[in-house]
Amino acid sequence: MTTKIFIDGGHGTTGIEIADRLAGRPELSLIIVPEAQRRDAGARRDALNAADIVILCLPDDAAREAVALIDNGKTRVIDASTAHRVADGWTYGFPELEPGHREKLANSRFVANPGCWPTGFLALVRPLTLAGLVPADWPVTVSGASGYSGGGKAMIAEYEGTDGAPTAFRAYGLGLGHKHVPEMTRYAGLSHPPLFAPAVANAYRGMLVEVPLQLRAMPGAPTLTDVHAALAAAYAGSPIVSVAALEDSGATGNVEIEHVGATDRLQLFVFGSATSGQARLVATLDNLGKGAAGAAVQNLNILAGLPETAGLRL
Repeated sequence: MTTKIFIDGGHGTTGIEIADRLAGRPELSLIIVPEAQRRDAGARRDALNAADIVILCLPDDAAREAVALIDNGKTRVIDASTAHRVADGWTYGFPELEPGHREKLANSRFVANPGCWPTGFLALVRPLTLAGLVPADWPVTVSGASGYSGGGKAMIAEYEGTDGAPTAFRAYGLGLGHKHVPEMTRYAGLSHPPLFAPAVANAYRGMLVEVPLQLRAMPGAPTLTDVHAALAAAYAGSPIVSVAALEDSGATGNVEIEHVGATDRLQLFVFGSATSGQARLVATLDNLGKGAAGAAVQNLNILAGLPETAGLRL
């Protein structure tokens, strides 16, 4: 028996990436709405209600509208938009978040795919708050850079237009009210929002997310070894998330935005100085992979009871 899948918004950047990962999988059957009927509410309603699992790759308002069109009690939903990430009744779609979360996902009907930035941030911070190394009220900072494909078709057109890329590197979110901050705060277990300083680079895809820590000023003055041990324990045995050995990180002079390539992997590094008592925690991922499409496919596999890495690029 195949699992019927409908990708609503499947012609956007994330939808295309998801479809590529689902192609050729005999255990799945894709529901296709003809191009002429994509704006037909009736055709969309039929497709949404015929599917076992729906993946929404839509703007926030359109995602809410799609959920409202589902009038049965069985169709399960994975929403790749921001609309439901901190909404009641929705499970956050980061299986690695904490012990037991994967099982919670498997039994959920409504799943909110994480944002790309929160994926890297939470991978670094959540194990440390759980271990008590980062207090809930600690003033956490997160920065980094993403490929411009994370901005969707409009930003892709801006960077790939006939006049060439507008810049090599651009900071944004300067008003400190970015839409990713609520999910970062909630799922990291923080009492206050982190200071989020994102940037976009002139690279189509890829992402670096960095959390600097003044270890010497933190309660208990945790060491680099303490931090690394908490991260390594959290992701031990994971086929998707890996933590570079401390000695390997110490021998690394730099990390590139394209470090994991066009894959669905997530790799973490602990850099720092025992002498200064400072650390730079870095997550590397593909903003279209584990930061978007790869996460949606991983969640789909979990909901459908299929091998978790099926169709992923690892």
